Amino acid sequence: MAVAVLATGMLRIALPPELRLRDNPWLVFAVLAVLMVAIMIGDPGRIDRSTRWLRILTGTLIAVITIANGGSSIRLVLGIFYGHQFTQDPHLLLTSGAIIWFTNVVAFGLWYWDLDRGGAAARAVGSAVAPSFVFPEMSNPGYVGADWMPTFVDYLHLSFSTATSFSPTDVSAIKPWAKVMMMAEEAISLIVGVLVVARAVNLLR
Repeated sequence: MAVAVLATGMLRIALPPELRLRDNPWLVFAVLAVLMVAIMIGDPGRIDRSTRWLRILTGTLIAVITIANGGSSIRLVLGIFYGHQFTQDPHLLLTSGAIIWFTNVVAFGLWYWDLDRGGAAARAVGSAVAPSFVFPEMSNPGYVGADWMPTFVDYLHLSFSTATSFSPTDVSAIKPWAKVMMMAEEAISLIVGVLVVARAVNLLR
């Protein structure tokens, strides 16, 4: 989870200035790093300590990534529609689109991971909240053990599959908020992917 968070911060540095929200990418990376370190100090090792301030820090961390990338997504779409200068370079366009798409996958993976059954810490100690996602391992405990629980990698895979297939994956969303979030991720990935690829192909002809 920490590696994915820091990767989004590093990749933001590669975005052209036109796609940033007038933010300093190194400052964004520093904010993410500080929040990540604070979370790791507050709950080192296995994530199993559920406190209000840790939940707030985690939510803030994910919100920073989501807001920054959401703004970049909007700027990218508007730039393609209005033919801004940075959209005239197909290589820069494809690179920027890939960074925004990947960051979007990580952001949604983090939200799924943080919201399902009250968060990672609550799941670790046995949350009484019903799951929002049903993973295949839950139906086949003989392969993984009866005490299996999803980790961040499982939610990242869910997010990646949702963004690439634009349809339900092997994981079933069974709560309304989960279904709405998956719909939102599918829509964003579809719009960004189609527009970027179509524009790049047109420029490469």
